[in-house]
Amino acid sequence: MTNVQTAERLAAIRGGAKPRRHNARTIAALTRNPGCTRRAVLDCAGVDKQRLAERVDFPARFGQSPFAITRGNAFEAQVKADGGAALLRLLRERLGLAVGDVAYVDLEPVTGPEQEAAEARYARTRTRLIRAAAGTADAGTLFDHPLLRLDVAGQPVYLEPDLVALQAGGRFHVVEIKSFAIIDGQADAGKVSAAATQSAVYVLAMRTMLAEAGLDPGIVSHDVVLVCPLDFTNRPTAALIDVRKQLAVLRRQLGRMTRIDELLATLPPDLSFDLAPDAAGVPTRDPAELVAALRAVEARYSPDCLAVCELAYFCRDEARGRTAALGPATREALGGIDRVETVLALAHDTLPATEDQAEAAALLRAAARLRAEALAGAPA
Repeated sequence: MTNVQTAERLAAIRGGAKPRRHNARTIAALTRNPGCTRRAVLDCAGVDKQRLAERVDFPARFGQSPFAITRGNAFEAQVKADGGAALLRLLRERLGLAVGDVAYVDLEPVTGPEQEAAEARYARTRTRLIRAAAGTADAGTLFDHPLLRLDVAGQPVYLEPDLVALQAGGRFHVVEIKSFAIIDGQADAGKVSAAATQSAVYVLAMRTMLAEAGLDPGIVSHDVVLVCPLDFTNRPTAALIDVRKQLAVLRRQLGRMTRIDELLATLPPDLSFDLAPDAAGVPTRDPAELVAALRAVEARYSPDCLAVCELAYFCRDEARGRTAALGPATREALGGIDRVETVLALAHDTLPATEDQAEAAALLRAAARLRAEALAGAPA
């Protein structure tokens, strides 16, 4: 399947809606479950999974609140105000940037059709960063609004980190600005982990870009600068986060993802998630048709999906009664037994085990016996 054919097929799957763009957050979520064909197809097609989930009556129950988004935008604007004075102070402290080494470059968005504008911004970012990596004197030191690119399942995805800084020593550092606070030197572990994973996506994209240009990808540091409010104030502070672990996971998971054209070849030719909105933008597509379309694409549900995927509640309901709904650790421990009722029947020795199930069945019967003994000995 050619790139044009793939693009046409993805557009047909999406319908008439404008495609939803990938970002570092969605890539991080996608790579947590690389075996899920449903999410890979929907994301590559740019389907609005939030609206799709609402139409099939399984709305997502997570996401950033408008207040959190507004607060984050305000904090980023504050950090970059006055020529980035506060940011420069933090970078000098953390990276050793000298006053004379600072040259600010704004790679702001360009006008034009979205795809052409993205390609133009990426080309300009690539030219600037390669010149800086080669040591060109006027290339710049701080790069605001850069646009990077990374291939996901054979499709290019454009990414926009908050900022890229080039240290005087010749190493690039990704700068990630977040609005959650660092209090007494500590921050919410889950939020820091999410920020580290998103930053690793940017680091990998930059290293890939430099490697393709024949330059050393190692000049992009694995230490990311995380800028957050300090304590209970709005005063910014910075910390270095080592994202080597996240990079290793990201490379492995992206490598496992099947190319999108291979996935499309396994799907019904008339598959579509078009919501068919009316003139007011209200979906008119029959929810039963959308449910049938979803079930035509294989999913790989796990409880982790609830925190990262808009369709997780639909997939959880679909996986009811299957061991996959109990998580990958339980599924693997059960040796690939797919149904919960099969597990219970094997545990209570009411179903003869097949050759493949023999080891798991023995463990299940032993566990059931120990549980019965423990309950029998417990006080009333």
